[in-house]
Amino acid sequence: MSVNPSINGAGLTKRIFPLLWVVLLGVVLGVGTAWWAIRNGGAARSLVKMGPWETSLLAGSPNADSYTRARVAVVGLLALGRDETIYYVARTDSTGQSLRSHCQYRIDGLAPTARWWSLTAYADDHFLFEAPQNRFSLNGATAQLDQRGEFHVLTGPTKPSDAAFAWLPTPGDRGLELTLRLYHPLAALQQDPRGLIAPTIKRDGAC
Repeated sequence: MSVNPSINGAGLTKRIFPLLWVVLLGVVLGVGTAWWAIRNGGAARSLVKMGPWETSLLAGSPNADSYTRARVAVVGLLALGRDETIYYVARTDSTGQSLRSHCQYRIDGLAPTARWWSLTAYADDHFLFEAPQNRFSLNGATAQLDQRGEFHVLTGPTKPSDAAFAWLPTPGDRGLELTLRLYHPLAALQQDPRGLIAPTIKRDGAC
């Protein structure tokens, strides 16, 4: 007895099609779960906060787990060992409100004890702003310190008139991230980054 090949092909397609959907769904869920874990998992659980600033106790450490290492690769921060560099990131002001580029913020703090340090403003995509005159950061060589050894910075889209403040331009209206880098920090901070005397971040005026 002969069998119509078109009927066999149609039946095979009906059996394979649902299986393909199951495989596709599994791939999507697997990739999505891994991505969430990288962005919010292992490294996030090791984060500690000092005021509005946060850093990871595992990133840059030989004890870092696989998720932490993956998150470092994805985000592009904290890539060096703690004996070389410690990164502190702030996404909120000192009251816990999310930072926005169109607002003006005042940042006050003691110059960190490190061989070299810098304070940089990033957009929420982790890229630099299109800042006038390529003014992207303040550092230990350019910071103007007062008599107490403190630096004073204003961020925002408009240059401040007060010359006592350094200015980090943040044009547009989007999320803002501030990164404080310490290169070759003191041994005490290498052992415990929570020892940072954290700069304050306060909104200056309405926005």
